[in-house]
Amino acid sequence: MAKSSFHQTHFTRQVQVLLAKIYGRSSLKDSMLDRAINYFDNQTFTGNDEQQSESQATLHNLEQVERTNHLLSICLEIIELTEGEDFEETNRKSAQLLGTIQLASPTEGKRVAANNEQCKSLYKAILSVRLLDRLILDKSLSSHEASDNNIARIINEFPDSAYADFDLVAKQRFIEQIKIPLLMAALLQDIGNYHSQAQAILLGADKKLDPHRALDVEQRKKLLQLNYKHTLNYMSEGLGVASYVGNSKEERTQFNIDEQAKRQFMQLLLKSSFKPKQGLGNLLKVPQIYTSIIFSTKESYNYKVLPKVFQVVNKNAELGACSQKVVDALYQITGLFPQGYGIIYMPEDEMGQQGDCYEYAIVNRLYPPVPEQPLCRIATRKLTFIGYGHNIEVKKKNNLYFPQMAKKVASLSKERLNEIFELLSSNYQERQALDLLPRCWHANEFFSVKENQKLWNKAD
Repeated sequence: MAKSSFHQTHFTRQVQVLLAKIYGRSSLKDSMLDRAINYFDNQTFTGNDEQQSESQATLHNLEQVERTNHLLSICLEIIELTEGEDFEETNRKSAQLLGTIQLASPTEGKRVAANNEQCKSLYKAILSVRLLDRLILDKSLSSHEASDNNIARIINEFPDSAYADFDLVAKQRFIEQIKIPLLMAALLQDIGNYHSQAQAILLGADKKLDPHRALDVEQRKKLLQLNYKHTLNYMSEGLGVASYVGNSKEERTQFNIDEQAKRQFMQLLLKSSFKPKQGLGNLLKVPQIYTSIIFSTKESYNYKVLPKVFQVVNKNAELGACSQKVVDALYQITGLFPQGYGIIYMPEDEMGQQGDCYEYAIVNRLYPPVPEQPLCRIATRKLTFIGYGHNIEVKKKNNLYFPQMAKKVASLSKERLNEIFELLSSNYQERQALDLLPRCWHANEFFSVKENQKLWNKAD
């Protein structure tokens, strides 16, 4: 389990604990991942077709239900942390969770790959539910897609309300039947990679290879096949079905119908995510591609180029690996710059004139009106770090990420650039040669201070 820290707000601690519940590894073996690995190992040891005794079958069923309940508790916690009373509050809370995951993560050094592996599942799951909201609001899910996956059935239970106007009862029904299964599918999407057969490819026979290395084409193809096979097996055999508690025959019947529908929806999402084309699998596939760049585990990971993520996602759409329509919807939600990204900009005075220094800000909101102009919380004022900044929209013409603005800053004297950099960099001497003209800043050290972790409070 994650350890509490006096240097973290309650929310930041919640996020760390949640990440540990999902993909954490500990001696307690109590995470979602640990439970799946234990299932895979026992399955390998006993064999799929081995006849079970009555006591073994009972134990197997109890373990199935326990794994399901644990996964459900994780999904309910994600819902609590991301769903608000209205669309705006939901997006604010989601931005806070996404941003906290990014800002609490190392962006340089040996811990990047292991950390990113742990974070990807949760990050992707959050994006999947926000993407679902967007596609429904845009009516971008065709009637065929919706009827096939249970979405239309739930929405049609409330014919007098548009999705955006659902009351608490309708919202809760939709969460239980649609968003929870979607979260489960997103969290489990790559769980098959932890089966011993997949691990043999990743780690090698002697278990000494770097699991995050680049695989050759055949290895990659085989790994995808194994992940598909064992992920679906875990969903169908490793997880159980909840049992109705009560005395109402009518309620029992409806409960069983709902549980079966949720299970079928999860299965459809997972199966279609491997070859989504234009279908529902894009709810998982597009966030998966996006997250694989933002939280890359490859040696080539480079924080500075994270805003180029949509070049990769759009290329996948161009090649037919996912839907361009869904990619565009995600771009509308996130914009060019990921949540928690460190922005460097040249502020303007009241007359619209740029000064002779740059300042730091952090991306802290979704749905930027202009995707290339991130919505941020300022982190410095007059070259001094502050923990109580206000929200701004950083215009493209002021953002050092873009070459045109970087060229303007380059026109400042070297002495002035050194002066600015020394004030804003804790490891000034170390980074001076590399980053005298920085295009972004690594905000995780700033965020490590408890007072700086309140970037999403409602007051601008």
